[in-house]
Amino acid sequence: MQSPAQLIGSSSSFLDAVERASAVAALNRPVLVIGERGTGKELIAERLHRLSPRWGGPLVSINCAALPETLIDAELFGYEAGAFTGAQRARAGRFEDADGGTLFLDEIATLSAAAQERLLRVVEYGELTRIGSSRPVRVDVRLVGATNEDLPGLVRAGRFRADLLDRLSFEVVTLPPLRARAEDVAALAEHFGRRMASELGWQRFPGFSRAALAAIEAHDWPGNVRELKNVIERSLYRWGDDAAPVERIVIDAFESPWRVKLGQAPARQEATAIDRLAAPAPEPGDFRAAVMAYERGLLLAGLENHRHNQRRAARALRLSYDQLRHAMKRHGLLGTEAGG
Repeated sequence: MQSPAQLIGSSSSFLDAVERASAVAALNRPVLVIGERGTGKELIAERLHRLSPRWGGPLVSINCAALPETLIDAELFGYEAGAFTGAQRARAGRFEDADGGTLFLDEIATLSAAAQERLLRVVEYGELTRIGSSRPVRVDVRLVGATNEDLPGLVRAGRFRADLLDRLSFEVVTLPPLRARAEDVAALAEHFGRRMASELGWQRFPGFSRAALAAIEAHDWPGNVRELKNVIERSLYRWGDDAAPVERIVIDAFESPWRVKLGQAPARQEATAIDRLAAPAPEPGDFRAAVMAYERGLLLAGLENHRHNQRRAARALRLSYDQLRHAMKRHGLLGTEAGG
């Protein structure tokens, strides 16, 4: 027998959820696990299986949101050969794969109305019909569903079947977000730090500096335990030193002085200098001279910004190399500038 999934924490809200899952594990009833992304819903599902009489059977998981609506029925309930184009031979679905064990349906709220109706029949009667078949198949499966959605709210909105929710919600385990488990953050960080240090081949885990630990505890962790795990592993990998406590916590992997944000074009260095150029005030009746002076200023700014590399300056000014050379010749700049 494998040991149950490791769940780390001592906060009362977390321990209450784990205790509820442990108590219902022995009963052959459906369970819903509710929680934000990254709170550990799949670990609770594993605990429900490992502590149940079904521990020797299969634990089969499927992410309902990862499959298109056209494939979810085939994936869950299976199909016969010739049931649709490409079905060259029969295939059992996940329910049959999980016979005698537990089926974990993650993101269950994303199931289509048709899939919900077929799921209801399996939960209610313990039998299913493969696509392309008229023969029912008996299955013995303990169902665990998980979502970060408000299922009663979806029922009121007409997006989830009320009768299916009634049958799935024998027990509901709601996991607290990490921001509600402040006392668990340091212990989780230590756990993930030790595991990552071992993976990196370090002689020991040096721990975190006071400033680093303060940064860990100050963050609100919208991605919950999954985000914390990624941040700790990234921080150790970038730190790269097992002789000194980790001092820098890299929360945002995209952090960079050159970061490009949504809807924002990359900054053009040459534009800064060119935009600062003021058009020379033309003398009355001397429009051509004013235009020539402004053109010369643009050329000089472009060349200066690119250290007089003519090819780069031409690209920045949206000119061909030959066009730039002709313009420089017109303004008498060819004898003083470096080549491309």
